[in-house]
Amino acid sequence: MRSFILNFKSAFLGLILFPLLTIAQENDFKSYTQNLEGTDLKFDMVAIPGGSFNMGSPMNEAGRRPDEGPQHQVKISPFWIGKHEVTWDFFEPFVYKNQEISRSKVPLKQQVDALTRPTKPYVDMTWGMGKEGFPAIGMTQYAAIQFCKWLYARTGEFYRLPTEAEWEYACRAGTNGAYSHPAESKLEDYAWYKANSGNKTQPVGSKKPNPWGLFDMHGNVTEWTYDQYKPDTYSKFAGAIAQDPVIPFETLYPNSVRGGSYEDPATDLRSASRRGSQAEWKQIDPQIPKSNWWLTGGTFVGIRVVRPLIPPSKEEIEAYYNREPIADF
Repeated sequence: MRSFILNFKSAFLGLILFPLLTIAQENDFKSYTQNLEGTDLKFDMVAIPGGSFNMGSPMNEAGRRPDEGPQHQVKISPFWIGKHEVTWDFFEPFVYKNQEISRSKVPLKQQVDALTRPTKPYVDMTWGMGKEGFPAIGMTQYAAIQFCKWLYARTGEFYRLPTEAEWEYACRAGTNGAYSHPAESKLEDYAWYKANSGNKTQPVGSKKPNPWGLFDMHGNVTEWTYDQYKPDTYSKFAGAIAQDPVIPFETLYPNSVRGGSYEDPATDLRSASRRGSQAEWKQIDPQIPKSNWWLTGGTFVGIRVVRPLIPPSKEEIEAYYNREPIADF
């Protein structure tokens, strides 16, 4: 069958599809450290080159589920992605304005000062698992996007959640197997999961990275993507080459999370493994309507941020950040 490029139309198409790169942009494309002005906070972003890969898993992969097929070719534009999962060191200054002020050596900018903050959680959202250097957990997808908005206000750079395709491309890092580490290696050298985590999160970056230098892509916490989770998504791309595909969310559940967590078995940590968010992750939330910000039962859900090489327009950025949250009754 003759291959063709499939451009998936969406309200946020401009956030995902990019024009051809200039020589100057290619030369500037390298990994970097992002500093938050006026604070001692900083995080590392890894440059991920554009390219093609087979998304999903082959029929004979151990642990494979039907939603991982059919395997199909995807082309990805260059982007940066967080070297580590977002930690409480960054998430708490976003949640608590007083913490941000106390860590800042200069007054907050007007646009930062005016940001809407998450509601104060009524329980310890670390659940005693660790805070400094540990992955932030228990936020909704809406809260994850608003965290990205906070980063934008603080840095002037457009940060967002990865698409499912970007996440899997970065996780695989040029590999084709079930996991991104060499076949002769042991998973426990690269991942925190049910067999070795003690049923709790662990400090980010305390295992070996994947071939592109990304830590905890397998395990520790499962990570939000932007995409709506649909079991039959891949059937849309059969026989095509999908260019930067994205499935924009239209309903609150389910949205796609990737990577597996500290409480999952090894098969759920595979590069192709998919999962959708569930209303049950808020089942102990007493608020009516339920919180837009917190998943009190989602102690295994976290964030990793992406920055596209070619940023979208200001209008597209505002549309991405300012979408009204979907009510949860």
